[in-house]
Amino acid sequence: MSKVFKKTSGNGHIALYLGKRDFVDHVDSVDVVEGVVKVDSSGLEGRKVYVYLACAFRYGSDDLDVIGLSFRRDIWIKRVQVYPATENPTKTPMLESLLKKVGEQGYPFAFQMPTDLPCSVSLQPGPGDSGKACGVDFEVKAFLANEADNPDEVIDKKDTCRLMIRKIQFAPANNKAGPKAEISKQFMMSDKPVHLEIALEKECYYHGDPITVKVKINNETTKTVKKIKVSVEQLTSVVLYCSDIYTKEVCCQEFAETVNANSTLDKSFQITPLLSNNKEKRGLAVDGRLKDGDTNLASTTFDVTAEVPLTLMSPKPAGECSILHIIAI
Repeated sequence: MSKVFKKTSGNGHIALYLGKRDFVDHVDSVDVVEGVVKVDSSGLEGRKVYVYLACAFRYGSDDLDVIGLSFRRDIWIKRVQVYPATENPTKTPMLESLLKKVGEQGYPFAFQMPTDLPCSVSLQPGPGDSGKACGVDFEVKAFLANEADNPDEVIDKKDTCRLMIRKIQFAPANNKAGPKAEISKQFMMSDKPVHLEIALEKECYYHGDPITVKVKINNETTKTVKKIKVSVEQLTSVVLYCSDIYTKEVCCQEFAETVNANSTLDKSFQITPLLSNNKEKRGLAVDGRLKDGDTNLASTTFDVTAEVPLTLMSPKPAGECSILHIIAI
């Protein structure tokens, strides 16, 4: 273990130690969050030390936290008493190394996160916004308590120490063939449609990689296709009090390609979505970050979904027929 992350309480009685701050979601399991709390027991007679791991959604900045209202909602939380010790977690190499560093005053802990929690993500603030960004974050916090197992006890800030961590996902080792989609569209005053087919070379792309989009067009109409626009949209699902989906365009490029009437086109186009080109967009989802480190557009969450295009319209009232208007001039 090359680096240790440490945070000490204001009164110096407890200190929190972690061997890492990034924990990987492997879809079917998540890395165990383990660490050690160093406890200076002198003067702590009758008091207890707890550690909790919380996943929360922050939906307001600190400067909006007024009249005792907290713009933060816990999604999942678990806590354990470490002093006096009530559990004895399995001594992994990580814990062994931390305990060796801390010494006899060290008390280990371990948390297993469920697999259905979201990954760390932030909603990008606007240019004039201040305070912490909205989004999902994870926090490990150690604190001194006067009462046994009372979640409503008010804890003094000097009796606490905390470290933010991240839950992340990495791209799969094996990349699959890219998806395809096709659609036919018939325009007014045209007897035949235009057919559009698009395909990606692979299913997963790394941040910063150019995305090659294969486009096939069969224009059976009498009109000319004057340009082709390729765009990438980010869909962010926010499930708090209700389920909302926000769509933001993160990359768009137009290509001066024409497809004449009764002709075809078979060509590939490249676009590259980058956070650096979207710095001014408020509410854009980005990967969670620790302090002011660099980040990316939010990584896609692994899930099972399927999408197909559809047409949504009102039905024609019963008993009515179509009427062809002929106007003589």
